[in-house]
Amino acid sequence: MIPFTKPGASETFDAMAAEAARQALNDAGLDYSEIQQAYAGYVYGDSTCGQMALYRVGMTGIPILNVNNNCSTGSSALFLARQAIESGMADCVIALGFEQMKPGALASVFEDRPSPFDMFDSACDELVDFEEVPLALRYFGGAGKSHMEKYGTTIEDFAKVRAKASRHAKNNPLAIFRKEVTPGDVLQSPVMWPGVMTRLMACPPTCGAAAAILVSEAFANRHGLRKDVRIAAQSMTTDYPSTFEARDMMQLVGYDMTAAAARNVYEQAGIGPEDVDVIELHDCFAHNELITYEGLGLCPEGGAQKFIADGDNTYGGKYVTNPSGGLLSKGHPLGATGLAQCYELTHQLRGTADARQVDGARTALQHNLGLGGACVVTLYQAT
Repeated sequence: MIPFTKPGASETFDAMAAEAARQALNDAGLDYSEIQQAYAGYVYGDSTCGQMALYRVGMTGIPILNVNNNCSTGSSALFLARQAIESGMADCVIALGFEQMKPGALASVFEDRPSPFDMFDSACDELVDFEEVPLALRYFGGAGKSHMEKYGTTIEDFAKVRAKASRHAKNNPLAIFRKEVTPGDVLQSPVMWPGVMTRLMACPPTCGAAAAILVSEAFANRHGLRKDVRIAAQSMTTDYPSTFEARDMMQLVGYDMTAAAARNVYEQAGIGPEDVDVIELHDCFAHNELITYEGLGLCPEGGAQKFIADGDNTYGGKYVTNPSGGLLSKGHPLGATGLAQCYELTHQLRGTADARQVDGARTALQHNLGLGGACVVTLYQAT
């Protein structure tokens, strides 16, 4: 993973991606010639950007597949790489994610054809009567407002989530925002949605890249590679009828996708959420982090407010969530985010996370969400 930066301050996407790929190869102790397949994830870019990025590392004729699943793109590349290994089609695969973003809110590029968000936008228009903010803020602010109306959650709870992210990020040299802020600071930042959201509760547009190399156990044995972290279970889900039929903004932004993917992963691994030590989850907004606590089964439905108040989302509590600082403080370059989460959790399980280290971390959970929609949940274990 390379340091995340603000738009305009980064190198071009291909340079960032190539550097992340080289770092992954160096970490593994492998030459690019050993890679048999590549999955390159990005959202804002022309076709075959993955080829351009990886050609800077080597040109070996291998399959390079480009992946775009909105904000879950990086973990979708990881999902495909794992499938290639698990199926026996390949023994050594790289998953690469990168993004060169522009300032400002996310926007559609193609205006001359139907948007994949048309159904979502229509549902959002029916459920949310606040139109003074960009759609992404309406989606996740609306989901947070739904939770507030159901369970009595307050804007102060979202502010606590954002402040926690900053406390974690101050120890992450790769994070874009490392300044610690208090809940009061968060509440005093510019108001985006009165009573629901301030600016600091939203993640920033970010540029960056991250990569991971996956190998089979047999390949690792043949090449004398380290085998201290493994993917124990993984699940990808897309939308269910309830996304629209429930007429609830929490469902519209993927709550049921999250809950189903998490259940699948726990069942595959034969564990429960209580067995997890550290978590990187998709906190594109503080509101989504809060509802995702419940979607992942870290606390009961409606229990997120108490979960936060008890400090069970940070060091000294039940779970350390987003030790990297998460998307809120680390940044959110869409294609790189899922692999940056993988990077953080791998270091946590290796015991090499420095000041961010979660003591005794043996089991790690990753949650990466993209609207439109797809959710990937991955369980890692130290071996």
